[in-house]
Amino acid sequence: MIIRGIRQDLLNLLFQMGRDAHPNEFVALLMERDGVIDEVNLLPGTVVREDSASLLYDMMPLSTHIAGSCHSHPNGVLRPSGADIRFFPRTGRFHVIIGYPYTEQSWRCFSSDGQHYRMGVV
Repeated sequence: MIIRGIRQDLLNLLFQMGRDAHPNEFVALLMERDGVIDEVNLLPGTVVREDSASLLYDMMPLSTHIAGSCHSHPNGVLRPSGADIRFFPRTGRFHVIIGYPYTEQSWRCFSSDGQHYRMGVV
């Protein structure tokens, strides 16, 4: 799967989801179509707290279009924690972290092994 970027309107939605969930984290799956991440999938049974968010892997859709995940860091830290790095490989190849204050400058994308990935915005 080659990913060319993430849609700007989806990124704006993710910022709003971060603001709405604050001070708790949120977590969701990112779906792609034709190489562009263009959809967010919220799973039933997701648990959120101020310092973590988790989803039920059994609730993940059977799909070849899962690009990865997105979650927020209400503390504003835009790098993956150890828990994030253990979580990433289970949910796809590309992982977006949205941080406080949830603006255009407060997000980063990472690969499954936690390395920074320059994701384009389309």
